[in-house]
Amino acid sequence: MADSDRPIFVLGCARSGTTLLQAMLHSHPRIAIPPENRFVIPAYRRRLRFGDLREPANRKAVAQLVMERGRGFGDFGLDPLETERQIVAGPATLGSALGIVLRAYAERFDRPRWGDKRPFYHSFIPQLLRLFPDAQIVHLVRDPRDCVASLKRMPWWKLDSFHAVSAWANSVDRVGRASRARPGVVTRVQYERLVADPESELRTLCAALGEDYDPAMAEPELVAAIAVPERKHWHSHTRTGVTTRRIGSWRETLEPWEAALCETVLGRRMRSFGYEPTGAGRPGAGVLARFARVHAERQLHHWRRRVLPDLRARRREPNPVGALLTSGQRAAAGL
Repeated sequence: MADSDRPIFVLGCARSGTTLLQAMLHSHPRIAIPPENRFVIPAYRRRLRFGDLREPANRKAVAQLVMERGRGFGDFGLDPLETERQIVAGPATLGSALGIVLRAYAERFDRPRWGDKRPFYHSFIPQLLRLFPDAQIVHLVRDPRDCVASLKRMPWWKLDSFHAVSAWANSVDRVGRASRARPGVVTRVQYERLVADPESELRTLCAALGEDYDPAMAEPELVAAIAVPERKHWHSHTRTGVTTRRIGSWRETLEPWEAALCETVLGRRMRSFGYEPTGAGRPGAGVLARFARVHAERQLHHWRRRVLPDLRARRREPNPVGALLTSGQRAAAGL
């Protein structure tokens, strides 16, 4: 296959298995996907504060924010001063500054393709494609009942099951809109098929990414110590090999009303992915009303806090934001 240099972004509802898929991709000899970071979207949202990035001092300010949000690149294993030097010496766009960090991580492993993984990127696909115009997006989908059940067990999930059900709905809806708007950019992978037949699913994914399949991808546990920080103990399963044991684990965790809520309000979406309802029944009117309120509030929050501010900020950008690091990015900029 052709030697693509397009970046790869993995996303999906939280607890869909994106960390497992990250480790699988990182096992490929041409691809490096780093541990989850918290600097790409924060830097994008603060882009007006940096001023004109044609000024080296302003690119240095970007580097400093990225280092602060990225915990000094401890999880990436990068030298902060050298990474800052590369950002300051790089192209005068925000996407370039952020991409330089991701590219530097890939260079640690002598790999030409770089990218990133964070579940909530599904809320920022238009922004990701502004930063990285040639990006390929991989959307991992898992049975919403298992996602909700898993979120309930997470120490960092502070919300209730109504929010978890809404989060799954929003993730598939937003990726669906992006897929229709940009045909060919999004590749969907289903968790259940991935763990049941890793080689077959990964071969299909590699074909979509323009890569040859490598057998190492089916043994992500061999790179989990590199790809997944040990402090994130809720990802410990990535160190023990691919298994189907967690398919359907919701049956032991969800309360009857939670299963009924999933199957009632997500039924159409579930069936589109082949997840068949079990006939859990219909929850009470109060439960449905509570979900409708939570779902509407989450959508309104997304519009007010993410979409509108972004649209307003675009009018005042002093520079183009698109990265200029790959052949596709430079072509998109007319270079």
